[in-house]
Amino acid sequence: MITIYHLGASQSDRIVWLMEELNLPYKLEWFDRGADMLAPPEYRALHPVGTSPIIRDGERVMAESAAIVEYISQRYGQGKLSITPDHECYPDYLYWMQFNNNLQQLFFTKLGMGEGGGAVDIIKAMTKRREDAYYHYLNDRLAESAYLAGPEFSCADIMVMFNLTALPLFGGRGIDDLEHVKAYVDRISQRPAYIKAMAIAGPAAARPA
Repeated sequence: MITIYHLGASQSDRIVWLMEELNLPYKLEWFDRGADMLAPPEYRALHPVGTSPIIRDGERVMAESAAIVEYISQRYGQGKLSITPDHECYPDYLYWMQFNNNLQQLFFTKLGMGEGGGAVDIIKAMTKRREDAYYHYLNDRLAESAYLAGPEFSCADIMVMFNLTALPLFGGRGIDDLEHVKAYVDRISQRPAYIKAMAIAGPAAARPA
């Protein structure tokens, strides 16, 4: 059975969501953030990079969301939520599986920029331009497609939702001005597996008693 090491209010909630979508058994081990809002030492000791999510499958310990999501989908979900290379939507799947990294990089870049001046102002302008481009491209994509990789829900949607729902809670860009993104989030938020996963491990969830 796969063990999900869940860090409170983190990307590991998408792994819980995936397991619920695939109706797979799993064990959840919860770790609270420290007073500094960072992962505690016992969580960082689980994997050399110490980032969230982390899973254990037998003797194998894995990090990185995209790798974990694809691993579980292919090895235990019969590829149900993946798209194969021979499918016409495969290029879209590859792109949107990686898209969350772009949004998060922009989020942390903005978070780390101080007062400004000189080179910082240039970086701010570049970051804002890229952020606008990514979010509007996302909105345009969802104007023409029900899901990111095509007409069917896939792992790509699981990868992107965290950025659209959780990052705004921590000062990230909102989506209220993006009609099609907002409709997409509202629609996916009604999926039974998503509702259950967020109750278990979403940003507002609490450690089980």
